[in-house]
Amino acid sequence: MTRRTKIVATIGPACDELESLERLIRAGADVVRLNLSHGAIDEHLVRLDRVRAVAAEVGRPVAVLADLPGPKIRAGQFPDGGVQLTAGGYVHLRSGAGLSDAGTIWVEYETLVEDLAVGDRVILGDGAISMRVTSNDGARAEAIIETGGRTQGRPGVHLSSERLRLTTPTDQDLVLAEQVAAAGVEFVAVSFVRAAADVTKVREVVGDRAELVAKIETSSALANLTEILEVSDAIMVARGDLGIDCPLEDVPHLQKSIVRQCVEYGIPVITATQMLESMVIAPSPTRAEVTDVANAIFDGTDALMLSGETAIGHDPALTVATMSVIAERAEREAHYRQWAARLGRVQRERWDSMGDRITAALTHAASEAAHDVDAVAILCCTSSGRTAKAMARFRPGPRLIALSPNRKTVNALSLTWGVESLDVAIYSTTDEMVWFAVETAVQQGCIAQGDTVVVLAGSLTRSAATAADVLRIVQVQ
Repeated sequence: MTRRTKIVATIGPACDELESLERLIRAGADVVRLNLSHGAIDEHLVRLDRVRAVAAEVGRPVAVLADLPGPKIRAGQFPDGGVQLTAGGYVHLRSGAGLSDAGTIWVEYETLVEDLAVGDRVILGDGAISMRVTSNDGARAEAIIETGGRTQGRPGVHLSSERLRLTTPTDQDLVLAEQVAAAGVEFVAVSFVRAAADVTKVREVVGDRAELVAKIETSSALANLTEILEVSDAIMVARGDLGIDCPLEDVPHLQKSIVRQCVEYGIPVITATQMLESMVIAPSPTRAEVTDVANAIFDGTDALMLSGETAIGHDPALTVATMSVIAERAEREAHYRQWAARLGRVQRERWDSMGDRITAALTHAASEAAHDVDAVAILCCTSSGRTAKAMARFRPGPRLIALSPNRKTVNALSLTWGVESLDVAIYSTTDEMVWFAVETAVQQGCIAQGDTVVVLAGSLTRSAATAADVLRIVQVQ
């Protein structure tokens, strides 16, 4: 494995059959995303089974991420063929399930008018059409169209997240979370997160059956990011809605800030939305998209996500392969060694419990030791995956290999930067654990005789709360 940054690919009509799924995974998809906003749950569970079958056939771990829909506000149906909303014109916004037209847009949100204030921005669809509220008489709001365009069907309506009374997760989200957790997905993504409590509600349903990904797409989530990180297993920078709820020009800076904080916390982070959007219909990306992907890697993201590009795109496997090539090239320019040196200072400020401090100290030491002895690999013996995630914060140059007796952990580490994960048995002593970790890595062709490796493991006499407290440097015989 030469690429260290992981790829999340959304499956849909363009790639959900066995043959096309196999091409997608062979092209380099590490995590498969099920977008529960589209399609029935039974369809997604069939896709889950197909992913498992293909991953077993290909012979590599693949994680599955189920993305909850979250609260959705939609406009009333527009006429067949749609309508043109012209910049500079005015429309009325009303609450209800009426039929929308160029003069009045009905919105299926009970307190719409009550929640809108003069000056508020209202967005239709993916952000192409924007309006600004100019008056509100309590029965309807009037808005000037700032950016016009044609709209049709029942487009989504986006209001300021700070004014919305809708809560997340919805009742439907909780039902879906239970179903996908029971089916065995590795990750459940929580949409429209505004506070840590939103993630905790899903945790109460899912338990430890799946890891939770908090989608950062609102200004409220940004304000509460530290608390959200404390209760989440991974983060998604959902740039689509984030660019609607926040000024568009802020998005690149927010992305960098979120990614940096996630890496410091040792929490995997996904950068998402429109990364190779032109490849929905084209065989190659734009130059701007290539630069966007590379910059996300320079930021330090663990994973890059493809949405419509693979779900409904022209050639899903080609899109994944293209992203993989861009990532490999960008990684050759990334200054990870400087980053590791900075994290050595940051960790003392961010990690509070004794178990966390021991893990932070050992992974920092392992990063330095691997550099000093010119190790070819760092082996992390881990049950939960926590040791490997902590080690990945340093973006080490040597191969980062996680060995776990837990198949779910092996799959889930497909989201973490640089980690190659292998199955091992459960051993009764630390010496056995270290020996068999090295032996397994040799058998899998990851390391060879004469190589020097760094091995991290947890002492079997310590509390399970401590991820790792044993570090050894081994020369492979």
